[in-house]
This record gives sequence, C-alpha cells and structure tokens, in this order.
Amino acid sequence: CIPSLFFLTAFALFVLSAFDKADSSAYDKIVAHSRIRARKEGPNVCALQQVMGTKKKYFSTCRNWYQGAICGKKATVLYECCPGYMKLDGMRGCPAVAPIDHVYGSLGVVKATSTQNYADISKLRPEIEGPGSFTFFAPSNEAWELLDEEVRSALVSNVNIELYNALHYHMVNKRLLTKDLRNGLTVTSMYNDLDLLINHYPNGVVTVNCARIIYGNQVATNGVVHVIDRVISAAGTTIQDTVEMNDELTTLLVSTFRNRCNDPSRSRTSLVKYHLLDSVQCSEAIMSGSSYQTLEGNNIEIGCDGDSLTVNGIKMVRTKDIVTTNGVIHLIDEVLMPDSAKQVMELLGPSQSTFGDMVSELGISTEMRGDADYTLLAPLNVAFNDEVMSMDQRLFKIILESHILKNKFGLGQLYNGQRLETIAGKFLRVFIYRTAVCIENSCLIRGSKEGSNGALHLMRTFLKPAEKTMFEILTENGGFKIFLSLMETAGLTDVLRQEGDFTLFAPTDKAFAGLSDSDFDLLKSDINALRTILLYHINNGIFIGGGLESGVTNLLKSLQGSNLRANDTMRVNSVQVPESDIMATNGVVHFVNQVLYPADIPVGSQELLSLLRRFITYMQIKVEHQELPLRYYSCMIIKDGVWVNCG
Repeated sequence: CIPSLFFLTAFALFVLSAFDKADSSAYDKIVAHSRIRARKEGPNVCALQQVMGTKKKYFSTCRNWYQGAICGKKATVLYECCPGYMKLDGMRGCPAVAPIDHVYGSLGVVKATSTQNYADISKLRPEIEGPGSFTFFAPSNEAWELLDEEVRSALVSNVNIELYNALHYHMVNKRLLTKDLRNGLTVTSMYNDLDLLINHYPNGVVTVNCARIIYGNQVATNGVVHVIDRVISAAGTTIQDTVEMNDELTTLLVSTFRNRCNDPSRSRTSLVKYHLLDSVQCSEAIMSGSSYQTLEGNNIEIGCDGDSLTVNGIKMVRTKDIVTTNGVIHLIDEVLMPDSAKQVMELLGPSQSTFGDMVSELGISTEMRGDADYTLLAPLNVAFNDEVMSMDQRLFKIILESHILKNKFGLGQLYNGQRLETIAGKFLRVFIYRTAVCIENSCLIRGSKEGSNGALHLMRTFLKPAEKTMFEILTENGGFKIFLSLMETAGLTDVLRQEGDFTLFAPTDKAFAGLSDSDFDLLKSDINALRTILLYHINNGIFIGGGLESGVTNLLKSLQGSNLRANDTMRVNSVQVPESDIMATNGVVHFVNQVLYPADIPVGSQELLSLLRRFITYMQIKVEHQELPLRYYSCMIIKDGVWVNCG
C-alpha cells in the first residue's frame, strides 16, 4: 500500500498543535524551589543541576533533584545567582540586584555577549537602546557556537539583511515575562509578523520554537531579556508542507510504509494516529520518561537518554524539534506499531510468550482463519510449569483451545453471566465482581489489549471449563459420601443436580469424623435442623476465589438465609478452604474439612446442641428452648429464579 501524502506526514510525528493548558507560572515556581534548595548558600542563590559532560543546566524538578540525574545521566549540583541578582565581593550569596539597563545593555548583564555583538554588526543596537517595550529571546553564546558554521557565516556576511532579520525574529514588540508565556501561546515576532510558538510545561521548562529559556526575566528599561539555548529559525510551513517539501523525508516515509503495509488487515488510520500526540512536546522539555496518549488512543512513552530522545525506551529519534506552524516533528527511524494495527497473535508480550509458542507448536494458530476475529485468554508464562509441559500433547491442545474464543471481546464487552464460545465449541462463563473480571475459575489481570482482528486478556491461571454438575463432582471424588447422604435425607439432592449458578462449600467426610451411627441418627431425625445446616453451605451465585475482594470481609448470602463470611485467602467463617474453584456446570465447589453453621440460628434441642459442638468448633452456638423455624419444604427446586415446592 502506498499511503497518501496526509498519511505520509504521520510517520515522523509525535505531536500536533492542539495545546494543553499548563500552569503558566511553572517556571517561576521551579526557580523559587531552586532558591529554597540553595538557602544555605546565602541570599538569592539558586540550586541548579548540570548534566555531566555537557553545559546543559536546569532548574530541576523534585524528581530529578532527588534522583540526581536528568535524562538518565548523572547530574551535578551547581549554586548560582538567581535570575536578576549578582554577587558582591566579600559578601555571602548574591545580595545585589542586577543593574537595570536597556535591552542592549541587559544582553551584557546576562552574558549573551555574542548576541550583543551581532546587534552591533547588524545595526540593531540603536533600536534596542531606544524607546519601546521589547521582549528579546537572546541566544546564549553556546547557542551561536552550536549553529551550523555555514549558516552563521552567511548571516554575518550579509549583515544588512539576514542577520538583522534573524535577530528581529527573536524579538516581540511588547514586554512578556515568563508568567505571560502561557502554554500554547502564539506571539508575533518583529520579522515579517511571523509567529513564535510558546510552550510552558508543568516541569518549569519554557520553550520558544522549542528553544529552552535558560535564564529568564532580566527586566530592562525598555523590555525584558530571556536567554535561550539555541538560535531559532522561522516556522513558515505546516507539518504536511514540511514533509512534502522534504524529498528525503517523503522518500523515507513511502519506503517504510510500503514495507509495513503489505498486510491488508492492518489499520492504516490507527497506524497514523499512533504517531500523533495532541500536544507539543519539545525535546528540551523532556527531562525523564513520561507516558503520552496518542490520537489512536493508546499510550507511548517519550523519554531521553542524554542528548537522545527515546520512544518506548528505544533510541530511535534521528532529528528533533522540526518546528512548524502547527506543531513539531521528531523524525524517527522505526515505525511504531499500535495494538490496534496488530494481528491478535502479535499482541502477545514477553510474559505470555510460552502460550504463543505452544499455540504455534501444536498447530492451533494455523487453524485460526485470517479473516476471522478471535480473543486470546493467555495464561502467564509462570503457569506453564513442568507438570503442564509434560502432559500428553493431545490433552494439552484441548486445554489451549479452551483459551481461544471465537469472535473479538474487549474488556468493556464482558458482562456477568455471559457465555463465550471457544474455537473448540465449548462455552465459558463470565463473572463480574466488584474488583475482578473472571472467566470460569481464572480472573483477568491488567494488560488487556485489542488488535485489528481480536483481543488479548491475561489470565492468572489456566482455565478449567465446567463439564460436570456439582453432584457428579462430589460423587466421583468419593470423599463426600456423608454429605451426599445427608443431602439425600434432607431431600436436597436435586439442588446439586439442577441447572443454576450456585457456590457450594462442600464438607468432606473428614468434617464428620468422630460421629457415631447414633449421632447421625440424631442429626437425621431433625430434618428442619439438617436442612438449616446443609443449606448454609450453598449460595445462590458463583463466587470464585479470585473474585473475592482483598482486605475486607465478603458476605455471601446462603440459601438458608444467613451470611457466610469469606476472604480472598480462601477462608470461610475462619475455616480454611483446602481446595477451591472446582467449576461445575451449575456452579462452583469449594472443599472444606469442617461443617459450617449459622451463628444467628438458635438450636432448640440441648441434645442436638451437644452434638453440633462436637464437630462444629469454630464459633459459639446459641441455644434457646424453641423449635427451629421450618424455612424450606421437603423438596425444593428453582423455577424462574424462585424456590418452589416440588413435594
């Protein structure tokens, strides 16, 4: 695919010209904080950081100050006079106010002597010594040295026009202090009324056409001087015009996108928008890595490593700060691929690489059609332990197929009770909790992604699709004979067989250890009490361990009517759950080795109370001389969500 010219412009762009509002006094605040950090050095001293091996100095943010680094490079601390103040021999700190002079004289005060010299050469001096109210963004001496030698020589050799015009482009015909230089402001220069683009960032950096103010607010009698770190040139074209007029850039863009666009399923619009930000981010404002939302909707991280800009941690910026009338271009040598332009298998990251490898190795990926949408439910690499990896490959393939859904389901499309079909034709249930979204026995963790033909959700563990009812699970296990016998006596066995969504805390045979035949006869003789006990172990609704909110008590209302208290460490009424999340077609089963009893239900028989105390030891049971209320019929089923008598 050969993109359109508009599409071409996107490759090298991080930003557009929609400006964010920042604190307009951020520069002044950062200078004030630097003064506080240097208060031990005397009055009006500011603490700065200088990147080691360079001349770059910053009034640093708190973060960079305490890290002792800027752009990943170690920074030393310097103490200098704050803007507007000077030292006096024999006195501590910077006790003197810098002399107020006209703009030309102020250039000497702030040591911008090269700019002062060029003002002499170009015959600009009388103007900036005379009446008026000017703002002069004066390049530092180092800024002039950094300017290309041929460009500088051309300016000086044609002083009547080029140098004079260049200096005029650094001037505004009114006084603007840093507090007036709002983020996104466009001011008119004194050269052909061309605009200067102002950005004022929350970290205190102020830029003019992406040149950073390194010494601000030197007030003059006829204006103000701000020293900047580079010589700026006019931004006379838009982003698109800049790309179209640059043959090298256009050729590079066409070639690169032709190589990346051979897959027709990729979204070119998403690809373009992933290279665009809706804010101007000049390189000099980036002092550490920060995440920015692209127009495509996902984030990229722009950081720095010394003098180099990084994108998503990689040094790929070839040319920085190409300033245009509607934004700034940073030219990169790699195409950034957003998730929305990727195939679903490309969404897998390093922490899910084993899942991707096994899906390919077992031939599952070849069965996934290119024109269809899928959802991957990918367990993390740690789930693939030795036991899993050593299982029969036929069985392993069946398990992995249960982790791939037909159709694309984003996180926001999942809802409680939803049934999702896998590529093998099985159905998985969705459970929505206060703090978790779970599919069968496994809950999603952060990191869901959506691609061009599917979605990816990260899972804590392998999924175990339900294949049997609660009754079948307990019967085949063999360790629940007593519980099943009591359920049959109470006429409640159908609850374990019928369709529905239940949570069962099933007492093992160990929970009844020590009871004699006569004890069981006593328990079975009071059907009302037996049902109360048994129904207290069953909840209407499916609650798995991952769905329980951490750090709090989760109240689960039982079919008996009273609440069970559960927590995310899988304890219920302070009883440990040794085995949990056994998924059934009609609910979920958790095994417990003790019998549970509702504390708020009195026991009407002293004999029964004595029996219960022998095998229910976790709580104090109340005793009252009254019959237990008969809350349930001898046979119960659910019809349309309502318990009805079937006797």
